[in-house]
Amino acid sequence: MVPVTTAADPSPAAASLAPPGGLNVAQGAALTVGAVLGTGVISLPALAAREAGPASLVAWLALILLSVPLAATFAALGARHPDGGGVSTYARRAFGPRAATVVGWCFYFAIPLGAPPAAGFAGAYVADSMGGGRRTQLLSVAALICVVALLNWYGVRVSGRVQLGIATVLGLLLLVATLVSLPHASTANLSPFAPHGWAAVGSAAALLVWAFAGWEAVTSLSSDYRDPARDITRATTIAVGVVGVLYLGVAFATVAVLGEGAGLAPLSDLLVLGFGEAARPVTAVVAVLLSLGAMNAYFAGGARLGAALGRDGSLPFWLARGSSAGEVPRRSLVVVTVSALGCLVVVAVSGMAVESSLLLVTGAFTLVYVVGTAAAIRLLPRSTWVWRGAVVSFVATLALLGLTGRNMVATLAISAGALLWSARRGPVPEVADPA
Repeated sequence: MVPVTTAADPSPAAASLAPPGGLNVAQGAALTVGAVLGTGVISLPALAAREAGPASLVAWLALILLSVPLAATFAALGARHPDGGGVSTYARRAFGPRAATVVGWCFYFAIPLGAPPAAGFAGAYVADSMGGGRRTQLLSVAALICVVALLNWYGVRVSGRVQLGIATVLGLLLLVATLVSLPHASTANLSPFAPHGWAAVGSAAALLVWAFAGWEAVTSLSSDYRDPARDITRATTIAVGVVGVLYLGVAFATVAVLGEGAGLAPLSDLLVLGFGEAARPVTAVVAVLLSLGAMNAYFAGGARLGAALGRDGSLPFWLARGSSAGEVPRRSLVVVTVSALGCLVVVAVSGMAVESSLLLVTGAFTLVYVVGTAAAIRLLPRSTWVWRGAVVSFVATLALLGLTGRNMVATLAISAGALLWSARRGPVPEVADPA
């Protein structure tokens, strides 16, 4: 169980912030699973195996273990300080408004930048099934962006119910794909274990950060829970268990069953081994659901974050409408949606690969993790288990930040823009913690 032991405010104030009929534990867990269990599960097991061979399983296991204290850290912060600003709110309380603006911008603007690659994996599968090549892929990406925007237009309760259904179907499909392929596993595929050396495990881990981004995404939805102090911890615990089992299962099956013959779509190959060629089109359905689930969680959290940033002066005040719990931040949602479609147009016109911005987004999310865990070290009670977990998470994410290298270019540009905004706006008055 995720060891969050000091999450609750002793008063019922935090719980009273959430609107009646807000997110329950199951919906919150589904949104968290959707945010973390993204489209990376389709292709990243094979890409990591190419980078480090069977030793890529060490990278998977390390990141799953890291997820426990990392998820616990964000769950504790969300339960103690439920607010739509998420990591930006924690940075504001720990380090002041400028740090909050920088981390808020990195997260907010990374969402539209990451939408095309997040949906691009699914678009590639749809194009492969229906034909039409790149045009079909781009149209599929645009359709997914619009569907997710429509779901969130009606509020987190609607998108939360849809997410619960998506997560249930996905969990079953991925579990079945792993189990039916295991009889074909061979120990021969595990040797040599580290054909490219142990240093390649670090490179594989840097690649897999994309697969584990998401624990911070739903912190912006913390104030939408019915009882944040109680439900966030429970939802996070469920999500950590589900994500860990599914990721490690698919990664092990990719290495032990497919070996060096793993293609770019190992999930499809695993299904074919169990059910025959007729099962291959099912992968397109899985890809669409994975994309839809991840984008739904990020758009929901991103829209709420944008409204909170507008409220706090880190973005134009025009975005602030919908920043309170129970309201729908439609203006911020429109900005995220239009920006995502704009990024897609740039990709289409330039001829770039849809997934070309993937590593740039990873750099931004890694910085968000570093700042979020650093804030937790200052905000959480010292000498508790969750505080120790925050220290471990900070050290680990700092190491991951170093592995991103040149992929930090976009993040540095966004950070510079945030600092210029802060300088132009001047001092921003501190916003009282809603809890």
